[in-house]
Amino acid sequence: MKKTWWKESVVYQIYPRSFNDSNGDGIGDIPGIIEKLDYLKELGIDVIWLSPVYQSPNDDNGYDISDYQAIMDDFGTMSDWENLLDEIHQREMKLIMDLVVNHSSDEHAWFAESRKSKDNPYRDYYIWRPGQDGEAPNNWAATFGGSAWDYDEASGEYYLHLFSKKQPDLNWENPKLRNEVYDMMKWWLDKGIDGFRMDVINFISKADGLPDGPNPHNKKYGDGSQYFMNGPRIHEFLQEMNKEVISQYDVMTVGEMPGVNVEQAIEYTDASREELQMVFQFEHMDLDSGPEGKWDLKPFDLRDLKESISRWQTGLHGTGWNSLYMNNHDQPRMVSRFGNDKEYRVTSAKMLGTFLHMLQGTPYIYQGEEIGMTNIQFDSIKDYKDIETLNYYRDALNEGKSKQEIMQSIYTKGRDNARTPMQWNGEENAGFTSGTPWLAVNENYKEINASNAVHDPDSIFHYYKKLISLRKQYEIIQYGDYELLLPDHTEIYAYTRCYEGKKLLVLTNFSDQEQVFKKPGDLQFEADRVLISNENTASLETDEVVLRPYEAVVYLAL
Repeated sequence: MKKTWWKESVVYQIYPRSFNDSNGDGIGDIPGIIEKLDYLKELGIDVIWLSPVYQSPNDDNGYDISDYQAIMDDFGTMSDWENLLDEIHQREMKLIMDLVVNHSSDEHAWFAESRKSKDNPYRDYYIWRPGQDGEAPNNWAATFGGSAWDYDEASGEYYLHLFSKKQPDLNWENPKLRNEVYDMMKWWLDKGIDGFRMDVINFISKADGLPDGPNPHNKKYGDGSQYFMNGPRIHEFLQEMNKEVISQYDVMTVGEMPGVNVEQAIEYTDASREELQMVFQFEHMDLDSGPEGKWDLKPFDLRDLKESISRWQTGLHGTGWNSLYMNNHDQPRMVSRFGNDKEYRVTSAKMLGTFLHMLQGTPYIYQGEEIGMTNIQFDSIKDYKDIETLNYYRDALNEGKSKQEIMQSIYTKGRDNARTPMQWNGEENAGFTSGTPWLAVNENYKEINASNAVHDPDSIFHYYKKLISLRKQYEIIQYGDYELLLPDHTEIYAYTRCYEGKKLLVLTNFSDQEQVFKKPGDLQFEADRVLISNENTASLETDEVVLRPYEAVVYLAL
């Protein structure tokens, strides 16, 4: 297996609007990020992934870009951004930027031209179609609710938008559009960035003819995903992007790919195919969703997580590479979702970190995860800002669901859970801003904040610092193979890692009850020492280990 810097790195995702506000306008900004770089350096971070800071009308918090080569006024100036890059590199960290090229904003100059007339040179930069019998060209639903098509009165045609109607999809069938994207990517790479996280990149190729999607429940709209996820030309487009741009630089690439399976991910990340280095897959993020999708709540079953993670760990070993994450800007807080954010918040946050950071792949830490930030429950829907959440609330009410049921889904799965401002200290607004925050701060900030965590040697922060340090110290954590133990146990997740004669045994208790780990008869493991534990765990001298609630322990055998 080829060793590379991005396989050995730990990434920290910054959601800039919620990270740190330097000027008191209530919105996080680039100078605010610079103020906190030493904090990230102390944690041990190698790479910062910066969610979009490009010029945007902000319909979807910056994922609707109106100018790919300008900085949003809310966040500062291009000079501020250049200063940020310089300060990151001075601290021997790297910066990857978000690449959002499945769609642009409808306020982008390309789209403004595109909608002027059917024969405009930019018309074919987007996906325009005439209607069918006075209706949209097909039955596809948009990800954020409603139809995936919007009618343009002036030209008498519809344009495709898989997300908000202010996010028209770009037409990757057009080689001129693709070259514009590649030139933009080179422009940023020549500025010195270290790679890209590519937003819904497996959506860029759509099936010929854009056929109707299945609609088994006879809803208002059908599911077109099979015609735009992993489409017919996706590998061709990514190989072209790699040839024209990525291969010219020593950079890191990760593609966000909803709906991708292990076999497809191997194709995307197999180095010999020259596409991407790793993907964000969502299989483990959908395990607590019912047949109706993310808002359809289903109890979490640890056995499902084991089955999914193990398939990815073994499937990509030696051929591709895994991205390791349990939360991000689109997902609820992991300690609230998979742990216990009340009595066992600190212990369960450490357990989840142990489980994830001992796997093979590149770990991604989402801001606030390292201090155990939790989900939010606002009293009123008026306090929520996320477009997906607000559209769901409206649509679910129209479908006859009760407010109580709707709010429970939002409390559990809403994206604003991850977007409440970073909790820096116990001062007003958690030290995030001296003004009025754009989204309300979680009320638990006096207890849960970075200042408390940095000054407490037993905090989640210092535990994460040790996890990161161990990954850099032991190649077995980076490159070892993986084997699942006790696949049918409902509370214990146990696995081994092996590499060059060394072996790790990772035991994690996902419950609030004591659990007994009984060493399987075929497990040959003589522990040399406890590498890390969130409790004062005894050495593995017998064939049984009693794991306290949410306990995690990693044993090393040399």
